[in-house]
Amino acid sequence: MKKVKIKLLDILKERGMTQAQLADKAEVRPNAISNLCRGYVDRLSIDHIEKICHALNIESISELIELVDEK
Repeated sequence: MKKVKIKLLDILKERGMTQAQLADKAEVRPNAISNLCRGYVDRLSIDHIEKICHALNIESISELIELVDEK
């Protein structure tokens, strides 16, 4: 079975950006960014994903989300 992995925390580390900076730039609640980074999400807001992708200049959703084998 595959599991959805959100790679937001890795992207922020690579770019030297904090969750708070992203929340401000993307105009998304800090709590929502924190939950995405920790993987505590059972539903994704398309609006949030669009704002995050725009704020991080992500051109392909696969940069942010991937399917991985469940352990």
